[in-house]
Amino acid sequence: MPAPEPLAARLRPRHLHEVVGQPAAVGPDGLLSKLVAAQTPASVLFWGPPGVGKTTLAQVYAQAFGADFMPLSAVSAGVSDIRAAVKAAATVQHLGRRTVLFIDEIHRFNKAQQDALLPDVESGLIILVGATTENPSFSLNNALLSRTHVLVLQSLTESALAEILSRAEALPDIGPLPLTPEGRSALLQAAHGDGRSLLNLVELLISLKPPEALDAAALHRLLPQRVAMYDRAGDWHYDLISALHKSIRGSDPDAALYYLARMLAGGEDGLYLARRLVRMAIEDIGLADPEALKLAQAAQAAYAQIGSPEADLALAEVAVYLALAPKSNALYVAWKAAQQLANETAQLLPPKQIMNAPTALMRSLGHGAGYAYDHDAPDGFSGQNYWPDGVAPQSFYTPIERGFEREMAKRLAYFAKLRTSR
Repeated sequence: MPAPEPLAARLRPRHLHEVVGQPAAVGPDGLLSKLVAAQTPASVLFWGPPGVGKTTLAQVYAQAFGADFMPLSAVSAGVSDIRAAVKAAATVQHLGRRTVLFIDEIHRFNKAQQDALLPDVESGLIILVGATTENPSFSLNNALLSRTHVLVLQSLTESALAEILSRAEALPDIGPLPLTPEGRSALLQAAHGDGRSLLNLVELLISLKPPEALDAAALHRLLPQRVAMYDRAGDWHYDLISALHKSIRGSDPDAALYYLARMLAGGEDGLYLARRLVRMAIEDIGLADPEALKLAQAAQAAYAQIGSPEADLALAEVAVYLALAPKSNALYVAWKAAQQLANETAQLLPPKQIMNAPTALMRSLGHGAGYAYDHDAPDGFSGQNYWPDGVAPQSFYTPIERGFEREMAKRLAYFAKLRTSR
C-alpha cells in the first residue's frame, strides 16, 4: 500500500480563491487577482518567509491561465536546464499553450543563470515565477527585476492559520483535534506563521495519540521546540538589529529586550550585539549620559570573558540602561560636520603659533611663535585662535538640554563668555 500523502499536499489550494493569508496577492485588489481577471499573465517574484504558500501560488497562478507548469529548483538547476525549459515552452507555444516556469529559491542563481532567462521573459515565451526568501534587491540583478513584479508575501496570521487548521479537521481521517481552546491557540502560535509547519504539527499530534485534550502547557511538552526563524547573514539579521537600535533610540526598554532575545535565540553572535550596543551608546546617547558607554564596554568585556548564556543578561542590562538613558545625537551631528569641513579644507595648515617647533629651523619659520600657554592665562583660558587661516571659527557641537549635556552647555557658554571678554 502506498504511503499516505502528506497533509500539506492534500490541503494544497487548487484555485486562487482557496489561498488564505495573502490579500496582497489574491485579495479583491491583489496583484494576481487583477492579472487573472484581465487574463494578462506577467512574470512575478514571490518574496517571503518559508511556509507562506509561494509554491502553491505559483501552481494556482499557472492553473488560472491554463498554462503548463514547469518547476525548477535553483539549488540544482543550471543554464542547460533553463534552455531545456525554454525549448519545451516553444514547443507548446505552437499548440497555443503558455508556460509558467517556476524557479524555487531563485536567489541562488548566479548572474549568468539569471541573464539566461532575460530574452524569453522579455519575449513572453515563458511566464517566470520566482520564489525567494532573500531580499531580491540584493540577490537578483536589475535587468531581471525590471522585467518582473515583486510581490511581498507575509507570514500567515493566526486567523489564516486557524482557517487552514479548520480545513484539516474537516477531513474524515483527521477530525477535531484533542485540544482545549488554550491548546488550540498554542498550536497556532507554535507554527510561527508557517502553514506547512502547522500541518506538520497536526500530523505529529495525531500520530502521538494523546489520551486527553491538551492544554497549552501539555502541548508544549509534547511538541518539539521550533528553531527561531533567523539568518545571521540575511534580512532577518539586518531587520532585527535595526529594530533593536530604533527601540533603544525610542526609549522602549521592553521592545529592546524583545529584539535582543529574538536575535540571541536565532544564534546571533553575542559579541556582535555587544559591539552594536557600544555603538548605540556613542551615537544616540553620547554625552547626555557618559556612563552609558562605560556600561556598554563593561558588558562587551563580560561577554568576551564568560560568553553565553551567562553573559546574555549583561547585554540585557545594557539594552535597558541605554533605552532609559537621556538621548542626544549632538556629538554625532558635530562629528559629521567636522568630518565634512576637514575634507573640504584638508590643504590648510594650522596657525603657526600652535604648530610644533622642535627644531631651530622650524622656530625660524615662526612655528610656535606667539603661542599663549593656557595654564598661565587668567582662568586657565587664553582665548587664542586655533583655526587655519581662511576658516572661521566653527560651532559644531551644540549640546541639548537633557542629561549631562546640560552641564556641557554651561561649560560652552562659560568659555564663550571668556572668549568675548579677551
